[in-house]
Amino acid sequence: MSSRLKTFQSLGIDAYQLREASVNPDSIQQSEWPMIESQVSNCKKCSLHKGRNNTVFGDGNRNSDWFFIGEAPGKDEDLEGKPFIGRAGRLLTEVIFSMGLSREDVFIANILKCRPPDNRDPKSEEVKQCFSYLEKQIELVNPKIIVAVGRIAAHSLLGTDLPMGKLRGKIHGFGPSEIPTLIIYHPAYLLRSPSKKKKVWEREQTLQRYYFGFQDYTKLT
Repeated sequence: MSSRLKTFQSLGIDAYQLREASVNPDSIQQSEWPMIESQVSNCKKCSLHKGRNNTVFGDGNRNSDWFFIGEAPGKDEDLEGKPFIGRAGRLLTEVIFSMGLSREDVFIANILKCRPPDNRDPKSEEVKQCFSYLEKQIELVNPKIIVAVGRIAAHSLLGTDLPMGKLRGKIHGFGPSEIPTLIIYHPAYLLRSPSKKKKVWEREQTLQRYYFGFQDYTKLT
């Protein structure tokens, strides 16, 4: 177990690592953003490129401590080329605001860069083909915290099929550097299940306490 996870557990935080990803924060320089964007916009690795209007690369502060990751673009995102701009996106913006942040303070991207037909769940092969782009984005942003938005994002990042109930409320580690990763419900699910909103708002308070506690801890080490 890494020293970081031991530190979290000594503070009473339930932390464990489910997956290691090939993320090396020093391997790609900030100047490579245009190259990655070009690779995404011209990508034809899977059949999703045939039906897209736009790729959805990601949006926000590229030097942020916070990296929010959803599953895939929807209809509105496909038309505009930006993540989380429909009804679910507006709710995610509210969630971010409740944490004392704005969309301009965070970086937002998806597991997939193209919209699946009829907003179906991403297929495993599509995730496999697209995942390296997300890994590169994480390398460049080098966030202090990753927030996986929904079941698909959580499963893809952590390499698990555990239900959301077993994933939420824990701090997971992503990649060799074990970037703290937390799980929240997808806004689209909350729109279908309004009773779950209170749990999400409570979870955001936990994220706030964790984040500022982590910042205070790092200042002492």
